[in-house]
Formats: sequence, C-alpha cells, structure tokens
Amino acid sequence: MSPLFRRAQRREAVADSVPPQTTGARPLPQHPSVPPAAAPPRPLPVAAASAAEEAPDEPVRLGGRYVLERVLGKGGEASVYAARDEALDRTVAIKLFHRRAVPPSQGMLEAAEARVGAALGHASLTTLFDTGIDVGPDGAPQLYMVMEYVRGETLSERLRRGAISPSDACWLGFDIAEGLDYMHQVGFVHRDVKPSNILISGLRSVRPVVAKLTDFGIAAPVGEPDLSEFTVGTAAYLSPEQVEGNDAVPASDTYSLGLVMIEAMTGRVVFPGSVTKSAFARLTEDPEIPEQIPPRTAALLRRMTERRPADRIGLGDAAVEMQQILAADLVRPRTGAIPVVPAAEPATTPGTRPAVQPSAATDSAVRLAAAAAGTSKGLLLRFDADGATRIVAAHGWGERPSVMETWPLRSEGGAGAWAIPDLLAHPVLFSHPVASAPHDVRAIAGAPLLAADGAVVGLLCVADEDAQAFSDARLGALQDAVALLQHDLQLRAAVRRAVLGAD
Repeated sequence: MSPLFRRAQRREAVADSVPPQTTGARPLPQHPSVPPAAAPPRPLPVAAASAAEEAPDEPVRLGGRYVLERVLGKGGEASVYAARDEALDRTVAIKLFHRRAVPPSQGMLEAAEARVGAALGHASLTTLFDTGIDVGPDGAPQLYMVMEYVRGETLSERLRRGAISPSDACWLGFDIAEGLDYMHQVGFVHRDVKPSNILISGLRSVRPVVAKLTDFGIAAPVGEPDLSEFTVGTAAYLSPEQVEGNDAVPASDTYSLGLVMIEAMTGRVVFPGSVTKSAFARLTEDPEIPEQIPPRTAALLRRMTERRPADRIGLGDAAVEMQQILAADLVRPRTGAIPVVPAAEPATTPGTRPAVQPSAATDSAVRLAAAAAGTSKGLLLRFDADGATRIVAAHGWGERPSVMETWPLRSEGGAGAWAIPDLLAHPVLFSHPVASAPHDVRAIAGAPLLAADGAVVGLLCVADEDAQAFSDARLGALQDAVALLQHDLQLRAAVRRAVLGAD
C-alpha cells in the first residue's frame, strides 16, 4: 500500500470536527524566530475529561487568575472556553489541552503551538496572551493557552445559515490572505485553513465582515520537511501537493483559502464525500466555480486553486486583487454613462487603439475638471496595454503624484463617475499612499476615459486635501471634461489615419 493511500485511509477514520493534531502530526522543531520555552511541561498522563469540561458547580480557576465560564468548542486534542481574566478584568479564550500520555521522543505539540503563537502578531491572526500549567483536581498537570476572545462566530457556524455574498467573501478572504501572507513572511505555514478555524467578529464595524484566523496547532516552519507518517490537515481543504504526500508550502495555504472562499459563496464544500474521495478528487479536477460569482472574483479564485503550487497567485497579490475588487464595489457610481463621441472612422481593433498622450488639451482638461469640481488637484492617468498605469497630466499636486500609478479604481463601478467623499473613512482605500504626506488627499472623484470601442484607456481624477461631498453637478462637469478628452483623442486618431494610413 502506498504512503499516500495509507495517509488518506488514516484520515478516513478521523471526524472532520477533530483537530488534525490528533492524527499523528509530528512535533514542531524550534524555529529560529521563536524564543525557546523557559521550561518544557511534563507529559500529560491519560485521564478522564477535566472537571471544567464536566461543568462543575465550583468555578475552575487557572493560574490563579483565569476563571472558566463556558465551553466554546471541543476537539480531540483540547477544549476551548470563554474565561474571565480577573487580573485585567477582560474576557479571554482558554484552550485547555486534554491530559494524555505523550512519548518523550514525540515531544510536546502543545508547547510547539504556543511558541508559534508567540511569534505571530497580526490583526488578522488571533493573539496569544499567555500560557501555563496548572494542577487539576486529581493532581495531574494541565497545559493551557490564553488567547484573544473574538466575539462572534466561526465561518462554519455562519455557513449553516447559508452562503454569504461574493463581496462579503472577499472581505473575509482579504483579512485571511493578509494574515497568512504575514505568517509566511515570519516563517510558518498554517496547513489547516478551513471554515472552523476562521472567526468572524460580531462587533459593529464600517466593514461588513472582519475575520481572523486561529488554531496554529499544526503550523510548521516554512521549508521544514514533514517526517510524520500521516498527512496533517483536514481532507476537504488539503492542497493537491499535501494529498500526494508532499510537504506543505505557503502556496498550500493559498489553495485552501481559495476552497474556503468558494464554499463561503456557494454554501457547499467544493470537494464533498468521504475523506479518501474528497482528497483524491482535487488531483484530477479543478474546483467548480459557479457562474453567479462575478467574473473578476472567479478569475482570482481560479488563480488561487491552480493544481501546481508554482502556478498559484501569491497571497500578497491576492490580497491586493481582493482590495481592488472591494474598492470597485464600494465606490458610488454616478447614474448614467459617460457619453462616447462617435468616431468618424470604424473603431480600431484591440491592441492598436492610440494611447492617451500629453498635450495642451490634456493639460487644459485636467485644470478645467479641478476647477469645475471645486478641488485643488487634477490628474489624468493612462492605462497601457501592458497593464501599467502612467501619469499623463497633473495639476496642483506639487510633487509628482507617482503613488497614483497604483490607484486601483478604473470603471468597475460602472461607466459613470465615482466619488469618495472621505478617503480616510473608506474601509479599503484609507491606507492608500495618496492619503498620506506629502499629498494628504481626503476627497477624490474620477471618471473613466473610453476609446471608441468602449475600452477603458484612462482615468480623469480630481482630488482635495479636505473631505467633501461631490454633487451631481460637479460629477457632471467631470464627465463633460472626459467627453472633451475623448473627442480630442478620436480626432487625433482620425488625423493619423488620414495622414499616415494607420492608427
């Protein structure tokens, strides 16, 4: 029997709700970036469930300060409780490991998880506050971890009520992608990205979804060979390389997150069935992405779930793409399309349309747009066929606003103008460099420049250091300026055709 099938068979006997560290995962070696534990805990003997898990009449206090209140979840390796930190008067989450025998040669998985958690610090990852060993009612030692308490629910609990919107799934995916990208940079692969390990905050926010990744019990150092006999992880969310028995790499987390996002949008596990059937299906099939998922989001999911790790998009780039998708969804489109001046000649074919070039007309249009919109700054961006964004004309910026060459919005909000009254209050774009010194932009609006064939070839923007609402009249003036530019662009194209016989 091959090692791969033996691994899959072993996972067949393990329920999906049981954390994967119960299935023969090897202990994590000390990572260079993680400080060594002061004193490794003694192996925990096999015993019945703790008194706390049996809902005792008397409060259970750990470490002299943490009072267990209620069970949040149970697994084969540990139970998680909401607890009260009496020293700081706050609610925390306590992961209390079951007492069990651990061979000295195997080491302490629990201590390894604590060291990984201590090395991480990111808004999209749950924070580890403390660890300790207490003595149970029977005198046996109990290892516990004190973690950030997230008020809300897990994604798996949320999905019991049905799928979430593609937009909300992108909010969730953006948070987890950023957290995983940070984790990879620190030097760890999570290896168990799944709905039950994603927490959705229930606190009110300007964002519809705020998510955090938790459970670093089987995280491993990047590049560390996996010498365990069995594949670690949860079958439904394993990457193809993990199913084949190879070591998990950062791209493995990318694949798992892609599956989670598809499941969040559809409400269905991507590869259902038994552990063996589910695991092996991804070796010959690509995830099915329903047609109702928006094209740009579907394209990103395909890049995240490529079968070969080298073909997958990096999580940093995936987070940027999700940010752009969300930004386009959040801007306020103006009703009505920008008028396109008909060309006197047939539209040019893709790849041959003329690029927007600096000219007196572009300079005048930028100044006119800024004045009509009541802003101090104006800018014209050009979108080239190679995907690059270049500045054509600028007015009122002082220093060249090169940071606008990374501006994500084009015309996704519709063919009309869009406006962001206060950039610092925007859930996604508040962190864009243009909002910082030396430009300090607070309000910004834009309208796309269209070629005769409808392709977006540029963007006319107006901006100001003060937050402001853009009236329909001001956005209309911006569209008028764009119409003048389009007319000038097509007139120049007609002259080139007449004189040179080419575009």
